[in-house]
Amino acid sequence: MARSFDLDPVQELAVATVGDPGSRQFFLLARGPHEGQPTHATLSCEKFHIQGLVLRIQQLLEAQGMATGFDPAPVGKIPTPGEPDWRIGELGLGYHESRRLFVIVARELLENEEASESMEINLETSAGEAATARLWASPDRVRLFARQAEQVLSRGRPLCTYCGLPIDPSGHPCPASNGARPIL
Repeated sequence: MARSFDLDPVQELAVATVGDPGSRQFFLLARGPHEGQPTHATLSCEKFHIQGLVLRIQQLLEAQGMATGFDPAPVGKIPTPGEPDWRIGELGLGYHESRRLFVIVARELLENEEASESMEINLETSAGEAATARLWASPDRVRLFARQAEQVLSRGRPLCTYCGLPIDPSGHPCPASNGARPIL
């Protein structure tokens, strides 16, 4: 069984990628104290996990009255991931009002499962089988994370202005102009 993490609070939270746009592997990186010792968590994930997490962060910041205007300034250097501790199957986000902290909760993807786009995690049924990660972060830390993640996501393939699908370097069969790609 993989190692579980409870980083309270995280000192660093970032997204990193390996590979070229269109075939990138995404990683959620966190560093913080665990049982008194500094711990690094490197969790492999899908692009949709990061996209959903950024969207949910923006929604929760707004719901809590903590939303601020868009800041286009670069966040800084994108970290290089190490070997992943495990692969994320489910990812969620919550806000603990009395502690005034956000918590990112991830559950390991087991061999017989597929990654879920749901932002809800049922820890009751999975806690004994799969590793979990709880990453506690301040509003400023998640806001900075969302900005950094958006910068990483924007470095992917450009989107077609007609159909919204990614444009591959080898060409783009645009369904909006009667291309060969089926619309699902």
